Amino acid sequence: MSYFLSEPKIDRSMAKIGILLTNLGTPDAPDAGALRRFLAEFLGDKRVIETSRIVWRPILHGIILRTRPAKSAEKYKRIWSKDGSPLLVYSLKQRDLLRGYLGEALRKEGLSPDQIVVEIGMRYGNPSIASGIEKLRAAGAASIIVLPLYPQYAASTTGSTYDAVARHIMRMRRVPEITLMNSFHDHPAYIRALCQRVQHFWKTEGRPDNLLFSFHGAPEQTHQDGDPYFEQCQETARLLVKALAEKDITYSMAFQSRFGRSKWLQPYTTEVLAKLGEKGIKRVDVICPSFISDCLETLEEINIGERAVFLEAGGKEFNTIPCLNDTHPWIAALVEILWPEIKRQVRQQYA
Repeated sequence: MSYFLSEPKIDRSMAKIGILLTNLGTPDAPDAGALRRFLAEFLGDKRVIETSRIVWRPILHGIILRTRPAKSAEKYKRIWSKDGSPLLVYSLKQRDLLRGYLGEALRKEGLSPDQIVVEIGMRYGNPSIASGIEKLRAAGAASIIVLPLYPQYAASTTGSTYDAVARHIMRMRRVPEITLMNSFHDHPAYIRALCQRVQHFWKTEGRPDNLLFSFHGAPEQTHQDGDPYFEQCQETARLLVKALAEKDITYSMAFQSRFGRSKWLQPYTTEVLAKLGEKGIKRVDVICPSFISDCLETLEEINIGERAVFLEAGGKEFNTIPCLNDTHPWIAALVEILWPEIKRQVRQQYA
């Protein structure tokens, strides 16, 4: 049996462009067994935990995977919907909506909407990045644009996604043209979608005393080693403040989701919220710009855990502004982000 995957039959005169939307992933179920499998894959990634494997493997398999899955499962149970994991539910909706939006954009250009195929792939868990690529190839994609749905680049997220794509295409006999999109932390369409999300929330719920930007954390050492994530988070926050143009609201920026005992990017979300409550800030709204879809980190960590921190410190009202999810401004922004590369490939096909 050949090491290489069999090649799907593609009519090169009708070759399609594949779009692969990727995200971190989610366990298959909110139970200890599913969490153990998920965490083993996630925390076993060298991009996520850069510690020596000789040191890390005994800790991971001897301690963490024996104790953490059950605790994590309880957290997932709090946010699990009747349709499953919120991250996967929103990812599927984004895929389906993007298909329609891109189809309409192609029609306006006088092209067939069938020229684009869209799939999703999760870095950890199911559906995998490999399965997403194979679905695109089976649908006739001769080229694939990979868009990690991480606005700010980090080696542990976008870089790890590239690793997974590379591992899979190593098994292909005929490797398709692969375009790896890097980040969109300062893309006008992304900033505009965030701004509209905040403004829509404030239109119905009123304005806060403080708007906190809570980004996913990362070890401080990765920043020292040249990862651009911290600066890109700062730029996203700066651009969003500028777009909102609100003079009567103060803004804060912090980092959540720490793991382990090493120093992570600061300030920490927990500490910022505690200080705001102690200072007499009555209402805080939190938005998480590094998350495109609501997930464990926004629905449980922020909306449950960090809410309690602020209220216990003396705050009176705490709101979590929903992520972009499947909103019209976000799907329209996705089209804008992808369109220049799609146009390049379309022109190339018809040259």
